[in-house]
Amino acid sequence: MTDSKIILGWREWVGLPALGIHAIRAKLDTGARSSCLHVERSEEFTEQGEPWIRFAIDPIARRRRRKRWFEAPIRDKREVTDSGGTRTLRPFIRTPLSIAGERYEIEMNLANRREMLFPMLLGRTALIGRVLVDPAQSYVLGQPKPEPKS
Repeated sequence: MTDSKIILGWREWVGLPALGIHAIRAKLDTGARSSCLHVERSEEFTEQGEPWIRFAIDPIARRRRRKRWFEAPIRDKREVTDSGGTRTLRPFIRTPLSIAGERYEIEMNLANRREMLFPMLLGRTALIGRVLVDPAQSYVLGQPKPEPKS
């Protein structure tokens, strides 16, 4: 039954509103379990006895010119195997995702994806039950609308 699920392409523009990211290009990857966000730099610290992470991102150019810093509690640390088979221990955070007019919370890990084409990867745990991916399509949602002026 697909009537409650939207069909999207293998790449789309999505938003991460809690991080102030109106639009970021994401690869929708049903072969990946977890989602991942590219970070330029990160450092872990403790806030009131709990583990947190401070991280820098540049959602548009990834050229370190528009880098912004964010902080979030670390929800978990798990080993992630990348597409080349390399396993690394990565921090995971939770944040709202905005996609196709919907907004819901997802879990994602933070890693340097500088060598990848997309600054964000949306894995199947973020898509399951909500989205169907048609690998023959791309940017079904179109270009992002201009960011609202504040």
